[in-house]
Amino acid sequence: MIPARYAATRFPGKLMQDLNGKPVIVRTYEVTVRTGLFDDVLVVTDSDIIYSEIVKNGGKAVMSKKEHECGSDRIAEAVENMDVDIVVNVQGDEPFTDAESLSKVIEVFKDDREKEIDLASLMTEIRDWDEINDPNIVKVIVDNRDFALYFSRSPIPYPRAEDVGARYFKHKGIYAFRKNAIMDFYHLPMLPLEASEKIEAIRYLEYGKKIKMVETRTEGVEIDTPEDLERAKKIWK
Repeated sequence: MIPARYAATRFPGKLMQDLNGKPVIVRTYEVTVRTGLFDDVLVVTDSDIIYSEIVKNGGKAVMSKKEHECGSDRIAEAVENMDVDIVVNVQGDEPFTDAESLSKVIEVFKDDREKEIDLASLMTEIRDWDEINDPNIVKVIVDNRDFALYFSRSPIPYPRAEDVGARYFKHKGIYAFRKNAIMDFYHLPMLPLEASEKIEAIRYLEYGKKIKMVETRTEGVEIDTPEDLERAKKIWK
C-alpha cells in the first residue's frame, strides 16, 4: 500500500510534481510494481487528483473515506476488509525505493515462527552530526536483537561519553506489518510520547508491539522540498 496525501505540509502537491515525464506518485507506484515482490500494489489516497492519475496510468488506487492523521491509519482503513497477512507501507514520496530494501523487511517474517514480530522497518547508519541533530530526521535505537527501543527527533543515544562505539541510525519510513498489528494501531488512541515527538512508530512501542529493525545502506531520496525534487530529477536521468 502506498499512502498518498495531496496536501503535504512542507511541499503541497509534491506527489503530483513532474519527475522527468510522470508525477512523483506514478513513478513510485511503477517502481514498486517492478520489484515483483508483491501480490498486489495499491495507492490509497484522499485525493481525486491522485486517484485519477494512478488509474489513468494503468495503476490501482483506492479512496480513503475518512480524514487521517498518518499513513498507517489510511492503510488500515483500506485493508480492514481485505484477506491479507503482511501489508507493506511504501512512502509515496520515495520514487527510488529499491527492491533489496523492501525484500529485507518482508524476509524477517519468514523465519518468525513464533510470530514474535508485529512489524518490521528499515534503518540506515548516519555519521554526519548535522543529520544526527536535525529534528526532521527520525532516529532509532535498538536492542542487541535489533528490536526498536525508541524513536526520536533528538539525538539518541545522547553522546554523554565519547568513543564508546555508539552508532546512530536514521529511521526510514518503510514498514511491513502483520495485519492485526496495523488494525490495533488504527483502533488505539494516540498516547503522550507519540503526540510529543509526532512519530507514528512510537504508538506501537507504547502499546507493547515489537518492531524488528533491518539495517540497509541504501539511502534513497525523499521528496520533501522543491530542492529534493530537483535532486531527484538529476538522479533519475
